[in-house]
Amino acid sequence: MMEKAAISGVLDEIAVLLELTGENPFKIRAYSAGARILETLTEDLDELIKTGKLADVPGMGEALVDKITTLRHDGVLPFHQKLKASIPPGLLEVIQIPGLGPKKVRALWTQLQVEDIARLKTVCESGEVAALKGFGEKTQTNILAGIKNRIAYAQRHRWADAAEIAEPILEGLKKLPQVKMAESAGSLRRARETVGDLDFLVGSTEPGPIMEWFVHYPGVKEITAQGETKSSVRFENGLQADLRVVPPEQFYFALHHFTGSKEHNVAMRQRALSRGLSMSEWGFKSVDEKTVAPGAQSEEEVFKALGLEWIPPELREGAGEIEESEAKRLPQLVKLQDIKGVFHNHTTASDGDHTLEQMAAAAEKMGWSYLGISDHSKSSFQARGLDESRLAQQIEEINKLNQSGRFKVRVLSGSEVDILRDGSLDFSDEVLGKLDFVVGSVHNLFTLDKEAQTQRIIKAIENEHVDMIGHLTGRLLNRREPYEVDVAKIIDAAAANDTILELNANPWRLDLDWRWWRRAAEKGVLCAINPDAHDTEQLGFAAHGVRIARKGWLTKEQVLNTRSLPEVLKWLGRK
Repeated sequence: MMEKAAISGVLDEIAVLLELTGENPFKIRAYSAGARILETLTEDLDELIKTGKLADVPGMGEALVDKITTLRHDGVLPFHQKLKASIPPGLLEVIQIPGLGPKKVRALWTQLQVEDIARLKTVCESGEVAALKGFGEKTQTNILAGIKNRIAYAQRHRWADAAEIAEPILEGLKKLPQVKMAESAGSLRRARETVGDLDFLVGSTEPGPIMEWFVHYPGVKEITAQGETKSSVRFENGLQADLRVVPPEQFYFALHHFTGSKEHNVAMRQRALSRGLSMSEWGFKSVDEKTVAPGAQSEEEVFKALGLEWIPPELREGAGEIEESEAKRLPQLVKLQDIKGVFHNHTTASDGDHTLEQMAAAAEKMGWSYLGISDHSKSSFQARGLDESRLAQQIEEINKLNQSGRFKVRVLSGSEVDILRDGSLDFSDEVLGKLDFVVGSVHNLFTLDKEAQTQRIIKAIENEHVDMIGHLTGRLLNRREPYEVDVAKIIDAAAANDTILELNANPWRLDLDWRWWRRAAEKGVLCAINPDAHDTEQLGFAAHGVRIARKGWLTKEQVLNTRSLPEVLKWLGRK
């Protein structure tokens, strides 16, 4: 049985293959859109197929439903296999080279018989690519550079790593005298968990000096393109950054367009056409004599022209945000300043780098009212997990620190308790009952089958002392795939037992994934945004968690740690 993520990948590949074969654009878009719909679908796929309700999901046509059903049940799709067989297999590698989309690859294939990377390198070195219509010397040079560095360039980067490079560039752009306005766009602005490349947009009538500043920015390894209004560079880690300069009057249209996503933009263009307008990065144009094409002095005005409220960038994934905006039902998303404190943090008692007092002082500087300390339990021996005696000692230390009045922040005593193979916990109920809160987490046996892993976690959820489940799927972005677990069943169990699910804000984790939070919130499950800090600096990870909570459509009310200390203590059932 093929998993949902794999099915989505097949649909994406079908869209690429269709474009390579010169298929109808509408057909191509249908498969690409189907992949995105499936990616964000939180309903049980088997149930939707069984009841015939998959066809009721907006954007799911009959052909898509048939193909998804076949892939789910059989794990293979004859249509996909036949389509793949009609294309030289090496073309799917060629299309990974930066700057080579399906149209260019099709031209290389049909006109220069490029069927793999080796042939592509040969025709570039012979100058044949430069002579092709729509290519030229620069494109040929860029392709050769892309071939040389294709492994590094194909990598996606964690949001935090991309932002570390992007933020000073954006600040630098804003300070240039020629720049009227500047923003980051693309997946960075939409707060995707990983970023393929950086997109910067500037409004200016003097692009020349801006381009010079950008291509000579410190840390640039190579300039892959430099033009009058667009330039591209690469950094040492393979991350590409593109800068576009547009006239100020076009800036907000371009900002909307280059922020994306593709699915969101397609829906917006269709909406514009229904109102007698065509929409692009350049602005609105009238498609009939009756309609006057409006300009925009802000991004809000772009949306307003189409009868919509401004949609936060995090929500622009083609997942119903336009319909919710039209109906004025967009949520008031949680903000970083709403956070009053955090749970799930570590000290030198287990595998943390700072003491209890140092962590409390840092939390106070953050302006928080409370700080949860939850060092590892004894089964996590690799992390110097606490046994019953050391845990009792820590509880006493926390009580004394609170009574001393040294800090305004209230330290809460907790434990990140290992969920054992059978779903039992690393400490007895008697020991757990002495804590302010308990985080139950899986730290081993990642290879259990889906049913066993799911039942293991549900049993922990059913323990009355477990307040929240930590990093539910165990993923480490770009390092480790999630273990097999039925997230939908876990959400239902959490709802039934009034158990919180954590949004682990460590930028390697960002777990639970943003795609699940709407479903969890609709079921009444509360979120706790936890930095899982192992030192004082990592308390700042809370900002990453808020970003993903916003992407998951969460409001202040749906996050436990936006509540005051008395409210939190009341919820936890402690005095």
